[in-house]
Amino acid sequence: MLTVKGNQKTLHRQISSQFQGKRKIPFVATDHEVAHGRDITWMLRVRQAPEHISEAWIGTSWIVEVMASGTRDGKPFQATHLFLTSLRTTPEALLQLVRGRWSIEGWHWIRDTQLHEDAHRYRGNGAGVIATLRTAALNLLRLAGFRSIRAGIQAVMHDIKALLAMARRRPEPGLG
Repeated sequence: MLTVKGNQKTLHRQISSQFQGKRKIPFVATDHEVAHGRDITWMLRVRQAPEHISEAWIGTSWIVEVMASGTRDGKPFQATHLFLTSLRTTPEALLQLVRGRWSIEGWHWIRDTQLHEDAHRYRGNGAGVIATLRTAALNLLRLAGFRSIRAGIQAVMHDIKALLAMARRRPEPGLG
């Protein structure tokens, strides 16, 4: 499944136009989530890829639009994302795949914005070692109760004793 972002202007416009107006959308799935300060309704709409898209993107069978709306931490939230896919499955399965992908992308977004992971150019075993250390650091901050990774980093970046205390802390039952 390929995410179509705004920097792919022509393709983004071509796909979004297929979901506008009163066009019949043959495949739809919805889901509702209330958890972790979120109350979000997800709607997935799927259509067969038009010929001009399937010719340019070989193997593409479907174009997908996913809309999420509701509240996150009490604030209104709305997002629309577009995808190309060759997967032939149910709309419900596609929606679960997209939601799972977003949770992974959210983790990568934190790693890049807070730890600037994409800017590093480690090679060989060094890349795996640094990635492991970053993951350990993020998990320690979460286990210490920090909801904000930035706040956690700022709290311990110049306090080695606090950092070592976090490393020695035992997780609460049921957390790992």
